[in-house]
Amino acid sequence: MPYSQDLLDSLHNVATQLRIDSIRATTAAGSGHPTSSMSAAEIMACLFFAVMNFDPQDPANPANDKFVLSKGHAAPVLYSTWAELGYINREHLLTLRRIDSDLEGHPTPVLKFVSVPTGSLGQGICVALGLALDARVDGSNFRSYALLGDGENAEGSVWEAAEVAFHHKIDNLCAIVDVNRLGQSQPTMLEHHMEIYQQRWSSFGWNALAVDGHNVRELLEAFENAKRTKGKPTVILARTLKGKGVSFIEDKNGWHGKALKKDEAEKAIAELEKQFVKTNAPKPMPSKPSGKAKQYGPYKHISTPQYEFGKEVATREAVGHSLAEIGKTNENVVCTDGDVENSTHTEFFQKVAPNRFFEMYIAEQNMVGATMGFAATGKIAFTSTFACFFTRAADFIRLAGLAHLNVKFIGTHVGVSIGEDGSSQMGLEDLSLFRAMAESIVLYPSDAVSAWYAVDLAASHHGIAYIRAGRPKQPVIYRNDEKFEIGRAKVLRQSNEDVVTVVGGGITLTEALKAYDELKRQGIPIRVIDLFSIRPVDTATLLKAAAATNNTIITVEDHYVAGGIGDAVAEAVGPEGVRVCRLAVREVPHSGKPEELLAKYKIDAQAIIELVHAVAPVAAH
Repeated sequence: MPYSQDLLDSLHNVATQLRIDSIRATTAAGSGHPTSSMSAAEIMACLFFAVMNFDPQDPANPANDKFVLSKGHAAPVLYSTWAELGYINREHLLTLRRIDSDLEGHPTPVLKFVSVPTGSLGQGICVALGLALDARVDGSNFRSYALLGDGENAEGSVWEAAEVAFHHKIDNLCAIVDVNRLGQSQPTMLEHHMEIYQQRWSSFGWNALAVDGHNVRELLEAFENAKRTKGKPTVILARTLKGKGVSFIEDKNGWHGKALKKDEAEKAIAELEKQFVKTNAPKPMPSKPSGKAKQYGPYKHISTPQYEFGKEVATREAVGHSLAEIGKTNENVVCTDGDVENSTHTEFFQKVAPNRFFEMYIAEQNMVGATMGFAATGKIAFTSTFACFFTRAADFIRLAGLAHLNVKFIGTHVGVSIGEDGSSQMGLEDLSLFRAMAESIVLYPSDAVSAWYAVDLAASHHGIAYIRAGRPKQPVIYRNDEKFEIGRAKVLRQSNEDVVTVVGGGITLTEALKAYDELKRQGIPIRVIDLFSIRPVDTATLLKAAAATNNTIITVEDHYVAGGIGDAVAEAVGPEGVRVCRLAVREVPHSGKPEELLAKYKIDAQAIIELVHAVAPVAAH
């Protein structure tokens, strides 16, 4: 496709201005990444002024083409781009990294043109994949772009995204790799061996194009090629130079993450200003999106379940049925899974909403990242796998929390109660992981009814949520019309003579109820609480129970002692002087039958009974 010299000159000048502004901003801040921003200047100029379709005065318009700056340390060039577009006052760039500025060191969604926090490398392409798939769900025509660094290609999550994107034939996804040769401390593994980059991406099925990343004509031709390519995603491998345009830092090691001093910045800017070319053409501006975003109504709560009281049902199964019911009535709900949907039971959702279910295979980092992409467009996005496998995606989960994204995590196969599969399959750290995440809620149902409502609560809550679902079948202990709330526990057994309170969740609540029955036969009344909401915790109910039961609470959980129910309860009541005694898994577990393992690691009914005898004043009578 022919391009006018005026367009090429204008884009060259935009790129030069982006370099100048990146230097000005980082020098004013006294820190930042000017050289990594400078290498990407032509890429950004072409994308934002000639390639993408979006409204520069409405960056959150859902019909806009999407852009993710995966190499988030190049935030200065992103901010400079939006200043050049007129959305940001150019002088505002000088507030970069200040405590009172929205221009943070790495991009965050406090800015309307940023959908997810970036800079933790390897995540952006996964999010962009989810954004691209979302267009498929809605029948939209927007394209999704992600700008990666070359060092970032060492991250396994990049290749997880690459293989899944090819499998799903996501041709509205375009990745750009800024191959500037230099990492933070030394040259990257491949430096400028563009043929190897091209071979690797091609081997993953991508349309891989190698270009001079400082040649705007080559970049524009590559982006046009990407738009024409059908049935596969495109990657543009742009050979660039770090610090491009400034002789004393260009392609020089040791300048990563270093702002230029004032005199150095003046010298650099003077050199760059000489690189502007004369043109009478007006600065090009992006075309506005042609499509319209699909509109969804408010969330619709699901109906009352129909479980038989006392019947044994696995909570993971009830979670699956609840999610499927939600999927029937809410078209803005999507679900991803990591090739375990027949165990997590998201297969039920897949059957009722196949066009909104996405198989992400055994690649949990990309699975969570893509789910973040769905949530970034406004979807209620569920993702599910065995609880232990979410630990692989901990950094992605962390960023989902930082972004306040509407991602719902379902972790199944928790604790030693999964039985014979052994310790590598036992989720024993998941409560700790999700409780630590920014503004998360954590729900732990103990029967089918509470599991049913837990999914509904998570779906209707804005922000990240974790639902812990067990493998064993447990008796239904609640009536179908029971009301559940985030932050509210359930007192299941109580009397005026209770000597101690026992708090459990999931399988250990079932054990606590067994212990209650046996202790009652022994004449020792105890109070039993289903914590249900692990974060936030129902502090008021716990303190009231403790005050009535000798100021003592026993917690019992199928989880390691650190970070789980015991810690949650202790944090809530400890400041009031309540004694908390904890039963939890305290060593690396072994394979065995579930009941054997509950007994071996002292979290079964017998262990509860023994601890009640040890700590309750009346137990010795």
